[in-house]
Amino acid sequence: MRFDIVSLFPGFVAQLAAHGVVGRAGERGLLSINGWNPRDFAEGNYRRVDDRPCGGGPGMVMMVDPLRAAIHAARAADPAPARVVYLSPQGTRLTQAKVRELAALPRLVLLCGRYEGVDERLLQAEVDEELSIGDYVLSGGELAAAVLVDAVARLQDGALNDAESALQDSFEGDGLLDCPHYTRPVEHELGSVPEVLLSGNHAGIARWRRQQALGRTWLRRPDLLDEAGLSKADRTLLDAFRAQYAAAPRDAGEGG
Repeated sequence: MRFDIVSLFPGFVAQLAAHGVVGRAGERGLLSINGWNPRDFAEGNYRRVDDRPCGGGPGMVMMVDPLRAAIHAARAADPAPARVVYLSPQGTRLTQAKVRELAALPRLVLLCGRYEGVDERLLQAEVDEELSIGDYVLSGGELAAAVLVDAVARLQDGALNDAESALQDSFEGDGLLDCPHYTRPVEHELGSVPEVLLSGNHAGIARWRRQQALGRTWLRRPDLLDEAGLSKADRTLLDAFRAQYAAAPRDAGEGG
């Protein structure tokens, strides 16, 4: 898969391509990341890419022509069709389902805005969709682009050392949150590893993990349960979790 990132900060793009799962996927030939700096396509001695907003107001707005030229150059660099995505707090919320959809594409061109934003005419003419990583505002789209690239990269076949890892993540499969995880030492001043995980009973471990995933989703994201399509066995496990939770002693200041 190929990523083309239109950004004023080529160093950021280079760092994104060099580390972690994304870097490993690149080394394995599973993806490539290419940066396109709009200043390289700007005219004049100052290579200007922004100007004052029409109608007045604070800040600056990124101009049409440098961004358009950068996007066109990115498109032309590879014959595979590319979807152009603008990272914006006004976009559709990025979900794991959307990540899976993007991971199946051959190419993505990611447009990273700065300042007060991007001229609307550029968005209307060149962008296929806008995506948001959350209801907050960043200084620019680069961090959001990094989030998207990482999420998509780990779904490429061979990107993870253990393919089962991605299948067990939160929001995968039926959309539940992931269960708690533990490692050694078994005994620690902060507590002990649950005995069932040490039992060697694989069916019991699977049942415990399923119940914990159901319970954690109920506690933290109950909205996800409505879309999970729980089986009768799931509901039995969840009812037992709720009963245990209600009976467990908690600090006076802790919510129920």
